[in-house]
Amino acid sequence: MSNHRIVVDVSAAINGRAGLGRYAASLAAALAEQHPGQVALFGNRSEDARPVPAFKDVPLRTVAMSYKPWRLAVYLGQLSSMNFARVVGPSDLYHATEHLLVPVRGIPSVLTVHDLIFKRFPAYHKRLNYWYLNQAMPLFVRRAQHIIAVSEATKADLIQYYNTPEDKISVVYEAAHSRFSPQDQAEVARVRAIYQLPERYLLAVGTIEPRKNYARVIEVLARLRVDDPELKLVIVGVEGWLTESFQQALDAFKQRDAVVLPGFVLDDDLPAVYSGADALVMASLAEGFGLPILEAMACGVPVACSSTTALGEIAGSAAAVFDPEDVDEMTDVIQRVLSIDDLRDSLRRWGLERASQFSWQKAAQQTWAIYQQVIAAYRA
Repeated sequence: MSNHRIVVDVSAAINGRAGLGRYAASLAAALAEQHPGQVALFGNRSEDARPVPAFKDVPLRTVAMSYKPWRLAVYLGQLSSMNFARVVGPSDLYHATEHLLVPVRGIPSVLTVHDLIFKRFPAYHKRLNYWYLNQAMPLFVRRAQHIIAVSEATKADLIQYYNTPEDKISVVYEAAHSRFSPQDQAEVARVRAIYQLPERYLLAVGTIEPRKNYARVIEVLARLRVDDPELKLVIVGVEGWLTESFQQALDAFKQRDAVVLPGFVLDDDLPAVYSGADALVMASLAEGFGLPILEAMACGVPVACSSTTALGEIAGSAAAVFDPEDVDEMTDVIQRVLSIDDLRDSLRRWGLERASQFSWQKAAQQTWAIYQQVIAAYRA
């Protein structure tokens, strides 16, 4: 086996950025475990950086610079043909795990693209962020020797928006962390007490922002509570941007008392938060992957989710799906999941089976094979 040194960018993990951080940490840890001594880590370290336990035995180089200046430095570096190879450290290949490709000359690079939602829904991004991504992403996609897309939906967007050659893109799926499994009643009760969770709740996991479609979920909740007043909604996710429609829905449908926002939940407590839920509802208008679907399934929780973009792809036939823009259909589907015991049991069983088909070990093996092909082609 060839003895290549790979540098993986784990900035999102050390700076605690939710979904992207999970991807970087999980993939890098699995790669380092499978190829000891051949994986090194790199990242920018902003003021709120934190140690990642999974990285304790893997060499890590960092640049002390907060997120926005670092993003700008990387983009300007790409435009001006600078070489950050000395900053990154010696390597045979550099893997950018978020939408930020450090310019490294003389070695090939791989870029993971999680989604191109800013192209699909520009109004759902802050203006400065939209400007940056719109300028930088086409450049990053062109400059990388190979692209890893986390879903077929993202691959299709890369081809549609950037005319990226299909043979330049490989799809490698994410997975739920191994900590996600059905939790016993004592653990659910412990976590329920810590976060003051209600007895019965629908669960949503993800930052409060427009594309998560929480305003419609609140309307659905109001309808369900007419006949089921004990039902609540728990949203695990920080308040993001453009949250006016969410706040307006809470007031318009008089659901402020029925929506619980526990704020930050410890990773070790999340499986019990899932396990205590009546169902996971993921009603996003667009996702590049949709990790909460697999996390819920791995905990044996029924899933009701959007049929669109990557969500239908990841859920397969193991979830109850709906059109996320049709409140009547959303209400009907979630109502059936809550009220039909046979359906709930089937969704639990199918979900556990579906989640078991995804693993970080498999993702790391596929990713390593891509590295080998890219290095060989680059040297040829």
